[in-house]
Amino acid sequence: MAAAAPTPATAAAPAPRPGLGTNATRTPAMLAPEARPGALAPVRVSDKRIVNGQGDINQLAPFKYPWAWEFFLNANKNHWTPLEISMAQDVHDYHHRLTPAERHVFENVLSYLTTSDILAMRNIGLAVMEKMTAPELQIYQARQVYEEALHTWTYQHCIESLGLDQQEIYNRYRVVPEIHGKIALANRRLERVMRADFDLGDRDKLHEFALSYLFFAAIFEGCWFYNGFSPIFALQRRGLMKGTAEQLQYIMRDEVLHCAFGIRAVRTLIAEEELELDPQAVSLLWQEAEAAEAAYSGYLLREPMLGYSAAQHMGQFRYIANRRARQLGLPEPFPGAENVLPWLDEQANLRKEKNFFETRVTEYQTGGALAWE
Repeated sequence: MAAAAPTPATAAAPAPRPGLGTNATRTPAMLAPEARPGALAPVRVSDKRIVNGQGDINQLAPFKYPWAWEFFLNANKNHWTPLEISMAQDVHDYHHRLTPAERHVFENVLSYLTTSDILAMRNIGLAVMEKMTAPELQIYQARQVYEEALHTWTYQHCIESLGLDQQEIYNRYRVVPEIHGKIALANRRLERVMRADFDLGDRDKLHEFALSYLFFAAIFEGCWFYNGFSPIFALQRRGLMKGTAEQLQYIMRDEVLHCAFGIRAVRTLIAEEELELDPQAVSLLWQEAEAAEAAYSGYLLREPMLGYSAAQHMGQFRYIANRRARQLGLPEPFPGAENVLPWLDEQANLRKEKNFFETRVTEYQTGGALAWE
């Protein structure tokens, strides 16, 4: 008679797998890293760098740059959209209260800003973020890319709300030499490092990248945007175009974080890579930026507004440029420049909690919860 088939209780145990001894219940996750098929060594904090890091770009922690994560958390507390602020009074102001000179200033500020924010979005998304090798940096910059798109929407919303000719306004950066000059300079300083094959293992290219990022953070965002907003804040101070100015106050909260993050990242990059920036190259950055800003302010304020002129605009540029240089640990490019618009830091801030350019703003709220004084 044939033997009965073994029952589950009496079935013979499977033969031990090679390398597992007699414990057949061990899984690959329980093996030592070197014994796991395709396993990788754990990420060490020391593997992370601003650029040229050896860590896993897909693994957030352990943090090497916790300050970058804090920037991301703070940025998300300032969420808003341009639809939250009424533009009704601005429509009346633009058509019935602004002088022709003031309308000229207002239109050209929006023309410059909307083009600049698209350029900023592309630079962060295609050049800077792509070359960062620590995910906590990339995550904040992903938020920054979104914010630049949001700012572009805000300017477009203002332009559309006022019934302006969008094609004409958007084309000014191409046809007005003084506006085009700033954009062309930015493109020249930022364009090469946008390439995916820009090798940061080459020390000369690494130096070029550091200068480009310095230009973007300290000059493009830290100086030019600040001066870009100030003519509108001058109108707001007189009770004009308050809806647009409030939109720009929200944008200012974003931009000050962009600037502060960029400066911190540049300083860390320089220290990690033991770079020595060429003083002449840095000086040229400031000289070119000042020349472009002077041409722009001369066109923008060819007729001064009440309480605001081209001379004040340039004085403020030089004062803020010195502040940016100090934050970078560099010599002031314009020694002796004075704060010619002492009201501006106060005017530009929401709830008057912090001076944006002297401290890190941490008391953010969501846009719908912000109280206006």
